[in-house]
Amino acid sequence: MKVGTDGVLLGAWATCENAESILDIGTGTGLIALQLAQRSKAIIDAIEIDETAALQAKENVENSPWANRINILAQSFQDFSSNCKKQYDLLVSNPPYFENSLKSANDKKNKARHTDSLSPEEILHRSKTLLSKNGRLCLILPVKEAEKFLLLGKENGWYCEQKTAVIPRIGSQAKRALIALKQGAGICYENELIIETAERHAYSAAYKQLTKDFYLNF
Repeated sequence: MKVGTDGVLLGAWATCENAESILDIGTGTGLIALQLAQRSKAIIDAIEIDETAALQAKENVENSPWANRINILAQSFQDFSSNCKKQYDLLVSNPPYFENSLKSANDKKNKARHTDSLSPEEILHRSKTLLSKNGRLCLILPVKEAEKFLLLGKENGWYCEQKTAVIPRIGSQAKRALIALKQGAGICYENELIIETAERHAYSAAYKQLTKDFYLNF
């Protein structure tokens, strides 16, 4: 299973303890869905447009202790949301984020990394119908893309409930932002998370605390 830091961060950070239903948008090989299953008692639907990744996700889920609570669906978010009658307490996504940039010859990689297949506007618009009254939409994005997403969200009736700036190492600039949005208006709580101290692979106490349930050791 491919395990990326972005996915680990989102799966560990998103508030899910009281959620009864969760939707993971673009689950890849199922990492975030598995983390959220470990942290909650929710029923989780996880959708993935790439059939190969979806098959890997199904295999990973079947070999986990939470197979009875995670459903892997090989389809696009657009198709899923158009036919879905359910509402969710939490939506999570580690979405495509490269806009107007050069693409590779690999179509699967393009779908995973470019917004052509899933734009910020579509995420916000379609999430409105899928969320329960007090539901949250949680994402991880590069800092600039996160700011654009939050501005777009504000223009469409969302507010940022929480934002965590992710700093790779002490002394460096934030590279990612974890954001939680809700519909309506409210106050945003902001903080920072440093992943590494001065040395490579010397993880901060805050990062260890956040992700301790998912690593055997540091």
